[in-house]
Amino acid sequence: MKRIQVKPKASLSLQKHHHRAEHWVVVSGTAEVTCGDKVILLTENQSTYIPLGEIHRLHNPGTIPLEIIEVQSGSYLGEDDIQRYDDNYGR
Repeated sequence: MKRIQVKPKASLSLQKHHHRAEHWVVVSGTAEVTCGDKVILLTENQSTYIPLGEIHRLHNPGTIPLEIIEVQSGSYLGEDDIQRYDDNYGR
């Protein structure tokens, strides 16, 4: 489990995981979640599920920091289980 903060107008990488699924719960702010071919908006106290192997991205379209809680589940939870497709930070 981890707490993630995304600055206003910023995005995390477009990615997928081979060994884990994730639940995201919005603590504060607004989350634009890409999961496969769907894009949804979530606000405080709303959540979504990212299935294992699904391409996904988290974006903050708002003007205040976005804060979420991420709960991971699966056979392996290491940080090296990330396949990135697009990353603003060059990773």
